[in-house]
Amino acid sequence: MPGRIQSLERGAAVLSLLGGASPDLSLAEVADALGLPRPTTHGLLATLVHVGFVQQDGRSRRYRLGAGLTSLQQHGVDRHDLRSTATSWCDSLAARTRAEVLVCVRTGDAAEVVHHVFRPDGSEQRLRVGELLPLHATGVGRALLAASTTGHRALTGPLTAYTARTPTASTRLAGLLDRARAAGFAAAPGEHVPEVGDVGAALRGVGGLPVGAVACAGHVDTLFGPDGVARPEVAQAVTATAAAISRALVTPR
Repeated sequence: MPGRIQSLERGAAVLSLLGGASPDLSLAEVADALGLPRPTTHGLLATLVHVGFVQQDGRSRRYRLGAGLTSLQQHGVDRHDLRSTATSWCDSLAARTRAEVLVCVRTGDAAEVVHHVFRPDGSEQRLRVGELLPLHATGVGRALLAASTTGHRALTGPLTAYTARTPTASTRLAGLLDRARAAGFAAAPGEHVPEVGDVGAALRGVGGLPVGAVACAGHVDTLFGPDGVARPEVAQAVTATAAAISRALVTPR
């Protein structure tokens, strides 16, 4: 049987120590309390600061527990942080594809729109922030499902048929999710609204944890070929944008 991982035990000890400490602790105080060399302690603290579990005061250089621990119960990054990080990349994606762009997080059995960029064509449009989209019938929703550990098995209700193309059998949905994982994106042409489709890819935070998804949405003729397959240039733009946002989410600011 594999043994315990010492670095994880030490990281947990650091968190426990800081959780019971008042006031904040210095590097030396943490090292002395745990009986660890200061270089080792510094590496542990730097890693915990990077992932948001520990915060270091910019002036005193002392350490306290960070807000990232709270996000463990919120299943991802704060949606406001996600939106602010994704904004410039989504604007660029809309300009490249001439389609509207959505950033979504999972809310129960739906993908909730937390950021929306209008199509850059001057046509009449409505803001979609707060809209709930079905996970099984949209590309952005299936990108969220494909990135989760439970996939479609976590869906609590029946798979509603919105159009003739909506997948309503769990076996078919499972196959679509397998294809999405292999391709790095999910595509849904006309499955939620007739003649409207989207192409989505997952957004990942620290350690590869899925925290949301980004998608291009628009008329199927714009995003898909005659065979119903996502146009390569659209799929490439969406996956590149998802990768860029994901890198930005884990880069210290």
